[in-house]
Amino acid sequence: MADDAKEVKKDKARKPAKDKKKKDSWFKGLKTEWDKIVWTEPKTLGRQTTAVVIISAVVCVLITLIDSLGLQLVQLIIK
Repeated sequence: MADDAKEVKKDKARKPAKDKKKKDSWFKGLKTEWDKIVWTEPKTLGRQTTAVVIISAVVCVLITLIDSLGLQLVQLIIK
């Protein structure tokens, strides 16, 4: 039994070394993946952002119009 307790203590003492190695490996992998990212050029990013904002505004206006028309139809039916 005493030997089992000693082995458990040894295992606990070893865990931090494994955890550190695991973290180092994870950060190394993260850096490797980070280096693989292809960053968009600022000009292209600006165009795409502008397109998203304009399309979102147009969709917002369309939804508002459809909602207003539907509300007016419901009010007309109720009266």
